[in-house]
Amino acid sequence: MPAHLSPRTLPPLALLLLVSACGGEGDDATAAPLPRLSAATGATLQSCATLAGSFTHADTTIASAAEVSAGTLTIGGRAIGAHCLVKGEMHRRTSAIDGQSYAIGFELRLPQAWNGRFFHQANGGLDGSVLTATGPSGGGGPVGNALDMGFAVISSDAGHASAQNGTPNPFGLDFQARLDYGYQAVGKLTPMAKQLIASAYGKGPDRSYIGGCSNGGRHAMVAASRYADQYDGFLIGNPGYRLPRAAIANIAGAQKYDTLATTAGDLGSGFTLAERQLVSAAVLSRCDALDGAADGLVQDTQACQSAFSLARDVPTCTTGRDGSCLSAQQKSTLAELFSGVKTAAGTLVYSSFPYDAGLATTGWSSWKFTAPMQRDAGAVAFVWQVPPASATGFDGSSFALTGDVADMLARVAATSSVYTESALSFMLPPDATDLSALRRRGAKVMAYHGTSDPIFSSDDTGAWYDGLKARHGGDASDFARLFMVPGMNHCSGGPATDQFDMITPLVNWVEQGTAPDSVTGTARGSGNAGGVNADLPSTWSAGRTRPLCPYPKVARLKSGATDLESAASFSCQ
Repeated sequence: MPAHLSPRTLPPLALLLLVSACGGEGDDATAAPLPRLSAATGATLQSCATLAGSFTHADTTIASAAEVSAGTLTIGGRAIGAHCLVKGEMHRRTSAIDGQSYAIGFELRLPQAWNGRFFHQANGGLDGSVLTATGPSGGGGPVGNALDMGFAVISSDAGHASAQNGTPNPFGLDFQARLDYGYQAVGKLTPMAKQLIASAYGKGPDRSYIGGCSNGGRHAMVAASRYADQYDGFLIGNPGYRLPRAAIANIAGAQKYDTLATTAGDLGSGFTLAERQLVSAAVLSRCDALDGAADGLVQDTQACQSAFSLARDVPTCTTGRDGSCLSAQQKSTLAELFSGVKTAAGTLVYSSFPYDAGLATTGWSSWKFTAPMQRDAGAVAFVWQVPPASATGFDGSSFALTGDVADMLARVAATSSVYTESALSFMLPPDATDLSALRRRGAKVMAYHGTSDPIFSSDDTGAWYDGLKARHGGDASDFARLFMVPGMNHCSGGPATDQFDMITPLVNWVEQGTAPDSVTGTARGSGNAGGVNADLPSTWSAGRTRPLCPYPKVARLKSGATDLESAASFSCQ
């Protein structure tokens, strides 16, 4: 394994590994066999419309409760069954800092035929809006969801609106809004939702789950650390669990791409589509067959990092750039970015990224060339740094392209008399590798990450899992498993079998004791009910399947197998 992939290059995790080796508090591998939580039992909805007037919970207002007929809501072509839609808010207040009104808005969907389970849908990005509470099962274009499976599902805005009076909302000026976004909204919503479910069915949920992707994966990972007693299953997708660092690293990347740009104001001209296709093809050439099958997928991502060399395997331009080569400056810059961008003083900002075959997609380019000046700049400036920037005349492009990265890191780690908890505290799990509390009570974790994710690195999540194993006696597979998704970009897309259901195996693991040895991923080709993935190579069959394997195993072609479109031809090894 190359040095830049080693967990030892990540200082926080390195420290945790050292602590674990010396017998950290989270090391409970020698404890008694883990308990198995009992299966949930269902119930029928007893009331809907009356909930608006009868339900009471501290600092909670129910705005409406209305029946939704079967088929009114459809997802992936499937008609969702009859359910009750409850809308409300918690902790309405006026900020003493910015004078704006804040509340934790939510909707809770309660199926007529309930399976006895609760699913907390953790949403992505900067939150800020109440998305339809369906409980996606993971990956792209899902045809399954928790609501359709019979779960009661809640969704929230995490304590703030994305806009105030029609303009983007710099909600992080308000310190409590920062805390709600970071972790407290989940802590406040959870007991309320469970009580509301009990009012609707005459019993509370037997089993509770939380899941999401991106920032939603971060929410779920934070909940695994902070709220281990409240949830039985945690579904963690492409987690930005070190989100402030990842955003600053992406800003640093934008500064690097700006130095390569041939067109002012167009970061993408620093690493064009043709050049990204060139690198992706070179990665495939070196790494595709490492799993025994030349099928357009790099399954053995770790081995690929040793097999592929940007310097050797991609032609170097001797004259101008025309898409068939990379300049020497491009190569040195890309090598720095993929190995993990550093400050001028040599401090690693976030993580390395693996070379993979999914670079030539619009999803990859939008995160690298557009997000730094928009999402990342605003989040660093207003949500995380202390003191926050002034919203008056704020220019995201200038902030991202001319700001000092080391200064940004210092500011997101800072506190003050007003902002008494830093972003590196309220955004991150208190101790990401100590999940002994949930382990001891029989709760389970399933995580997944696309290896071509351009914003949150699968290297970082792999290092987290390595740290988790070290903290728990060298093996965490009895309560937590990580599934890499080859080729998948951020939560979906890329040349990948990115359609999969992680909820069903998580429930089976929690309630039946059946640990998931693999999860089947499907390509979203022509006719896919969940939506077609435009990034699929034309040589793939529309319904290609692959086993997604628990890290560090990879899918390898079985001896004698010839059908490269079927998961049955591969096994996790």
